[in-house]
Formats: sequence, C-alpha cells, structure tokens
Amino acid sequence: MKKLKNEAELAKKAIEVGEKYAKNRGYATFRDTTSSKEKTESIYRLLVLDKHIQPLAPQHEDIPNMKHKLALWISRQLPKDHPLLQ
Repeated sequence: MKKLKNEAELAKKAIEVGEKYAKNRGYATFRDTTSSKEKTESIYRLLVLDKHIQPLAPQHEDIPNMKHKLALWISRQLPKDHPLLQ
C-alpha cells in the first residue's frame, strides 16, 4: 500500500464527505461521541455496498487500510486543483 501525499487530511475529508453522503442516503447522522474508527468503518462499508469503492480482501480489512481506501476515493472526487492534491 503506497501512502498518498496528505493521506491523513484526505481521510478526514473523506469522512466529512462520507457523513454527508450517508445522511443523504437516509442514514441517521453520527453522534458527537461516535469515534473516528466507527465512522471510518461505517462509511467504508456504505461505499462498498453502493459500489463506489472496491472492497478490501477480508484479511486486509482493518482501519488503516479502510482509511487508505477512503483517501483514494476522495482524491478521485476532488477537483484537480484542490489544495489537498497539491
């Protein structure tokens, strides 16, 4: 797994956008007490279910790999001139 430039910030942005996507999809919003790990896994599974991203192999399903997948996903959604992609 090759690390992306600004991967942590991209993962944060993916969670932010993923929360909005989940809300628009009809899911209840996340609580303030919901951990980052729970948000990451929930958003990852929703995007896999909706076929926006390919699932990880079962032996590689862990939080760091899920965050990496979310970072890849959001990097493809952002405009080319977005500051996180520079």
